[in-house]
Amino acid sequence: MANEIENPCDTDGVAHTFDLVLERVIDAPPEKVFKAYTDPAILSQWFAPKPWTISDAVVEPRAGGRFNFTMHGPDGECFPNAGIFLEVVPNRRLISTDALTPDWRPAGAPFMVARIELEPTGDGKTIYKATASHWNEESMKQHEAMGFHEGWGQVADQLGELVKTL
Repeated sequence: MANEIENPCDTDGVAHTFDLVLERVIDAPPEKVFKAYTDPAILSQWFAPKPWTISDAVVEPRAGGRFNFTMHGPDGECFPNAGIFLEVVPNRRLISTDALTPDWRPAGAPFMVARIELEPTGDGKTIYKATASHWNEESMKQHEAMGFHEGWGQVADQLGELVKTL
């Protein structure tokens, strides 16, 4: 019917498949990788692709806990990032989103849900899988064009180097 109003609550409950995925093997156990994610001082050393940096990191690794930081570019760019953790399984999984505030209220237009999965390999290493799940194809393509694979790949490499020193 041409005059029907589209109902935004009329969903099929099926997960969207607008994912970008990065996987690496990191030469450190999951406990060290998890620590690098959840300690703000350590996170600040590797979480932005160089020459970018981050400051003001707040990491509260629990469901509803804040995951905030400000990203700084080499030409004075400044991008605050605010989000929360949806799930934290120590040494195995961190899921966060920019879609909600710590009091579970909508935080403007959501961009993604980030899922970090850490799987021990049995020989002291970690299979590190980072998935950025988007609400629609447009956001996914925007993230890809922003340099998801290059940027998240560089950050994963920086993480891999840093955890060797922990």
